[in-house]
Amino acid sequence: MILHAIEIGAGPSLVLLHGLFGRGANFGAVGKQLAATHRVIALDLRNHGQSPHGPGMDYPAMAHDVVETLRERDALPCSLVGHSMGGKVAMSVALEAPDTVTRLMVADIAPVAYPPAFRAYAAAMSAMDLRPGLTRAGADRELAESVADAAIRAFLLQNLAFGAQPAWRIGLAEITAGLPDIEGWRDPDTAPFPGPALFVAGARSDYIRSEHRAPIRALFPRARFVTLKDAGHWLHADNPDGFVALAASFLETTPA
Repeated sequence: MILHAIEIGAGPSLVLLHGLFGRGANFGAVGKQLAATHRVIALDLRNHGQSPHGPGMDYPAMAHDVVETLRERDALPCSLVGHSMGGKVAMSVALEAPDTVTRLMVADIAPVAYPPAFRAYAAAMSAMDLRPGLTRAGADRELAESVADAAIRAFLLQNLAFGAQPAWRIGLAEITAGLPDIEGWRDPDTAPFPGPALFVAGARSDYIRSEHRAPIRALFPRARFVTLKDAGHWLHADNPDGFVALAASFLETTPA
């Protein structure tokens, strides 16, 4: 599957992969800053943003989409930066096709299975009454019955197209069906990734915990760990300047 991409800048390829219910455009400010030194390509993963819809939200399939898309754009090898679900996709690319990845930066996720925290959001989105004339304010009120956090509602509603007949831009049914795969993780039958890797945890998040370091190092033996202050799970949105500083420093480091 060829994915939709936003590309800016020139230099070595740097690919940004978003999280669940996100899109490449979520990296807007971060991507613009990193484009000062890199060819930045922000992808919409399958069933997200403007990319095609289709079944199969397992990580090998999504990793194949990324490699196929970047190969068509003559953007390999590349540095990969992935957040949350996108971080698992990035890890899968690095493990399945290590020759395509020069370095890996994973934002607030580990190669482990997680509890089903996003299923309530998917159910609330699926249950919304997408009636003609629905406004953003009306959609927000309806979603608020199930999603209390206003920032999360705004994030989810970026995927809703308003107008005469409102509709979800994303493949919501495909994503909902794929949530067990998205939440889970299976170690691929491959060698560990030999390149440099940076795992960045949000200071206010518990997605990367001390017990995750062993499984991370088993797959990424050159992994380094950093905690980004003033940030939760959506750390590139909570502290974009700090995120860019970490990324820029890591990308400029000469591999051993």
